Amino acid sequence: MAVAEMGKLNLAAMSYEKDAVLNALQKTGATEVKLHSETEYAVPLKADCEELRAILSRAENALGTLTAEVGSYFKEAKLKTELLDEVEISYSEFIGAKERAAQAEELIEKIEAATDRQRENFSELSKLRRRISSAEIYSGVKQPLKTENTAHARFRFGSVPAANREILKAALAKVELSAYSYISENAESALVLVASHKSQSGETDAALQEAGFAECPFSGEQTGEELYNSLKQREEELVLGLRKNKAEWAELGESIRELKIYCEYLAFELEKAELNEKLRATQTAFLLEAYVPKDAEELVSKALRGVSDAVYFEFSEPSPDETPPTLLKNNKVVKNFEAITNLYSPPASREFDPNTVMAFFYSLFLGFIMADIGYGLLMILGGSFIYIKSKRDTMFKRLGGVFAAGGIFTVIWGALFNSFFGFALLPFKVMPDLQGENMSWALAGINVPALLVISMLIGVIQLCAGYICRTVQCWRRGEILDGIFDGLVWALFSVGVELAIIGFIEQFKVPVLATVGGIIAGVSLLVAILTAGRKEKLLGKFTKGFGSAYGVINYASDILSYARLYGLMLAGAVIADIISSNSVSLISSGNFAFIILGILIMLIGHVFNLAIGLLGAYIHDARLQYVEFYGRFYEGEGKLFTPLGSVRKHVFVKD
Repeated sequence: MAVAEMGKLNLAAMSYEKDAVLNALQKTGATEVKLHSETEYAVPLKADCEELRAILSRAENALGTLTAEVGSYFKEAKLKTELLDEVEISYSEFIGAKERAAQAEELIEKIEAATDRQRENFSELSKLRRRISSAEIYSGVKQPLKTENTAHARFRFGSVPAANREILKAALAKVELSAYSYISENAESALVLVASHKSQSGETDAALQEAGFAECPFSGEQTGEELYNSLKQREEELVLGLRKNKAEWAELGESIRELKIYCEYLAFELEKAELNEKLRATQTAFLLEAYVPKDAEELVSKALRGVSDAVYFEFSEPSPDETPPTLLKNNKVVKNFEAITNLYSPPASREFDPNTVMAFFYSLFLGFIMADIGYGLLMILGGSFIYIKSKRDTMFKRLGGVFAAGGIFTVIWGALFNSFFGFALLPFKVMPDLQGENMSWALAGINVPALLVISMLIGVIQLCAGYICRTVQCWRRGEILDGIFDGLVWALFSVGVELAIIGFIEQFKVPVLATVGGIIAGVSLLVAILTAGRKEKLLGKFTKGFGSAYGVINYASDILSYARLYGLMLAGAVIADIISSNSVSLISSGNFAFIILGILIMLIGHVFNLAIGLLGAYIHDARLQYVEFYGRFYEGEGKLFTPLGSVRKHVFVKD
């Protein structure tokens, strides 16, 4: 439970060693390059990255196209493939991508060429199919489709909707010196050849327009049959070409791994180029400053000594006005809960790391909200599955670990409530009932739901822990009095409140605790009021003291915030009980259809209740940590330690 102590690397080397130095630092995974301070006789380096960005963008586009096409190919073929799986490589493979750049660029050219061919084939096929649709009605015509007018006659060949045949007949009947003949027809259209004297061209066109006539879009010596067959043949050729194109994608897919490595290497080269803005340089040398965890200084020293004897470096302490990045050092369980804290804000590098304490309370509250043995077991299994199957350290993987840990507490609370998917599984129950005679406690003569009181008692414990964390934070900084009066005193006040609440509950039969707790809370509050303005002058002392007294009202409202634990738990438990009781009624009916329905309601209902419950628990549990717990001591505003070359999209590099 600690934030790693950071040191600062100061380095000077010859300009021609810059690339080798940065590679060595990247390999350690333990340096974050910072903006170099202003130095006499040294100037910032120029960062000309446009060409590299263009190369990387081209490679990323090719990779995206290739993975999409390969995925589509195997999905259509209903085959499994490992080509799209996450890639784990050695460092030598990663850095060796430079030597294989020519092959990677050749692969990118093949991908671009295949993309162009596919795009052209699709475009031509789309146009061709529109022509085939138009030519289909002419496929039975055995004569050439061209029409030639004579000196006195004009011929029109085309189609009309089959429903308009009578309209055409009536319209042409009004035109003198005209005749027509139907060549063929289907359910939708009819082919018609219309002849008229040239003097009647205008009247003929008007009649044809009235009947919805569409002139044949084809001409030439080909017959309608020949034209249609030639179009269909070209369609088959294009479809075959697209199939070959898909097979080509599958073959190119064998190179996805290599292309991912190349893209990652280019991204690192771009990162190094962009670092120029943070470095300083003379005519022959460059200067670099970086943050390094103190326990990694020997590792970094060894890596730099392996580059050249002309690399000069030393480690120093960051100055008080500097804000080093934050590197958290927690065990595997607590590390998952860093994802919850980081959504709010990472701790500052010189701050107390709250994740261990927060992980306990987050899991405790999550378990209290879900409070069912069956749900807890599902959370453990599902969360563990997500955590184990996810190779990459992502938010999703960490949430899997969070829910698995919360599942353990859910099983414990479920056992205390004697609930297994809403059924009573154990022969005993420790906690009060949610409903019925044993659901209430008499708190100072007022009947209050017992579980509501328990949720608020848990809240007071977390508030007390928050003040203890404040004490620790102050003492770590040497602020002893602040730790005592702003932290420890309020922690004692919380203890007094906790004891007083327990003493006022008649069922516990320990009224003496009400007196003891009241004394502890009263004395603590008095000390807090008297010492709140210790750093202020006359009027400030009074206003600060009054503020501390008024803070008791805020404290009471904070305790009430924990009532949401009771509300969420009650909602989930009631829904689980309704699902289980109705399912059992259907299953016990003996009717086969009702039995199947009951089983479906049982499965779907509990899955839905678990999903909704987890969503609500995740959100409201996090809110309690951020507002009630962190509000007591947490400062945040930290920036996570991001070592040079550590951000990767496509591959894992083995240590």
